[in-house]
Amino acid sequence: MEQGTAEQQPRARVWLPAQAGPVAPQRHSVRGQVLAALRHALVGGELLPGEVYSAPALAERYGVSATPVREAMQQLAGEGAVEVVPNRGFRVAEHSSRDLAELAEVRTMLEVPAIVRLARALPPERWQELRPLADAGVAAAAGGDRVGYAEADRAFHHALLSFTGNRRLTETACDLLHRAQWAAAGGSRLRTAELLADASEHTALLDALIAQEHTVAERIAREHVSAARHPH
Repeated sequence: MEQGTAEQQPRARVWLPAQAGPVAPQRHSVRGQVLAALRHALVGGELLPGEVYSAPALAERYGVSATPVREAMQQLAGEGAVEVVPNRGFRVAEHSSRDLAELAEVRTMLEVPAIVRLARALPPERWQELRPLADAGVAAAAGGDRVGYAEADRAFHHALLSFTGNRRLTETACDLLHRAQWAAAGGSRLRTAELLADASEHTALLDALIAQEHTVAERIAREHVSAARHPH
């Protein structure tokens, strides 16, 4: 039998937005819903680094069968969020400061040159398209919403890098950001002011890009990506 600390957690249904449609969703839909719930639990600190959680216990907690939980956890394992523990379940991954620094270094190598090239190629009005995403990040950070800011951060970086037209670069860079978020999730929670400072760098970057201040934009991008302090 799988064992883990999650068996002591209270049962709760998977959180879902209100929607119309049949009561019994397709299995792939359930898996997606479970995956979203687990992401929230990991980023929000409900599932603790180093702890082992069994699929049956998590299934009981979310009111679903164990199969979509296992499938979702396997995907999270591929992202570096959890590790498979044979015959027991999944351990929430623990990461060191070196892990964060290495991820930040690789992200800097990929993202900063891409942003520099885009800064000289795109007209200012294209950068304005990212303003709502930057504003969403600021709003989440101002409310101290770690989960909401993590999602807004990913959306901003994905949209920005999509301007390159290079799907492989975008996918790789966003995967690294995801891993950096998981690596930082178990660390000390930053204060709202620190979350807001991180989010405000998106706004400052856009301001510099729109003003075509290329040197300033490169400095902000480098500092933002290489800081290794993502508070998610």
